[in-house]
Amino acid sequence: MIKRFLMTFSLAASTALVCPALAFADGPLQIFVSKATQTLTLYEGDDLVATSKVSTGKSGHRTPSGVFSILEKRKYHKSNIYSDAPMPFMQRLTWSGIALHEGRIPDYPASHGCVRLPRDFARSLYGMTRRGVHVIITKAPIEPRKIVHAVLFAPSLPAPSPALLSDAGPEPASGLRGSQAIEVAMKASNTRSAPGILREAEEPAALRMLITRRTVTDQVRDVQEMLTELGFDTGTADGVLGSKTIAAIKGYRAAHEIGKNGGILSEEFLESLYHIAGRPQPAAGKLLVRSEFEPLFEADVGIRDPHLGLGTHFLVLTSSDRERHMAEWRGATLTDKLTNSAMARLGITQPADNGALSTAEAALARIEIPDDLRSRVETLLGAGSSLTISDNGTSIETGKGTDFITLTRDEMGG
Repeated sequence: MIKRFLMTFSLAASTALVCPALAFADGPLQIFVSKATQTLTLYEGDDLVATSKVSTGKSGHRTPSGVFSILEKRKYHKSNIYSDAPMPFMQRLTWSGIALHEGRIPDYPASHGCVRLPRDFARSLYGMTRRGVHVIITKAPIEPRKIVHAVLFAPSLPAPSPALLSDAGPEPASGLRGSQAIEVAMKASNTRSAPGILREAEEPAALRMLITRRTVTDQVRDVQEMLTELGFDTGTADGVLGSKTIAAIKGYRAAHEIGKNGGILSEEFLESLYHIAGRPQPAAGKLLVRSEFEPLFEADVGIRDPHLGLGTHFLVLTSSDRERHMAEWRGATLTDKLTNSAMARLGITQPADNGALSTAEAALARIEIPDDLRSRVETLLGAGSSLTISDNGTSIETGKGTDFITLTRDEMGG
């Protein structure tokens, strides 16, 4: 247990009303920002810890909506974009320039995209957070709620290493494809065992997980790998339909008498290629896993009725018992308006923006996690782990030194 002050910042002024110290369960911090009400709410596990006024981006400099996490913290920082403008108690959310920081708080959006905080609150919040704390920004205010579903992961103790049970060496980690299995199984920091191999009394780091749809890039990468295996050289398997890859596809089509109907990646071509290469057709979705701002692995997961939208949902593991294989999750659903072009690209005919499709439980009910993948994730699952479900997948903000950053559209105009 830890002790923190329960702080409530008046919505009419930035003066803090400090109540006697209260004890809270040491659950993960979650920060929610509403652009419509210009407010911030701070949760610790299941408890509402603080609220504050904020000022988000003005017209022409709108603060992006979505799921972020704190990437960097600096007490004294100056803007690299806006003439060295001071940004005290800066907590960075994107490497492109969005952050939480102290600033002027009028009763309307006034920043150049950052989330401004009152001075005292900015200082207090800075002292409570650390890198990796999630920040969820939406237009309308949302509150996390308890989510219960059989698909959600629960931490488990690792099975004995195969090396201890026989003379054979350990097998590659399950749930991975190709060379990734060896790479991930051998990766270890100075203080931790390799992922999936826990020392006694060692608690894994929090995982950052994203369930999304396989993309055209994923499909092209598969095609490149299979064509190269079959002797049709595509060069580097980078997921890009370049001239060398297109030439290889045309060579395969000619060799197997496949017509030109249906485009370069026609259903007839893909069915033939997967069959000849001896690979099963891939699942509709994928699970990507990161920890401590580094990619760990990705693996295929099923999505039933893939023509229906999943929506965008954020869930966090607020408490767990590894020995009893129990977990409690809380989550929230973000408004995410898909454009017609995005729906066509993703193969979605009905978005999950209202009705029965719009809940986290509805999305979870359509996701199929292979048993070996579930076992691997649950062995790695540390306190404060999170799961984002999104049709759109990773954004351009996701990269080196980030968690998964998911951008959403609160309305069709932006």
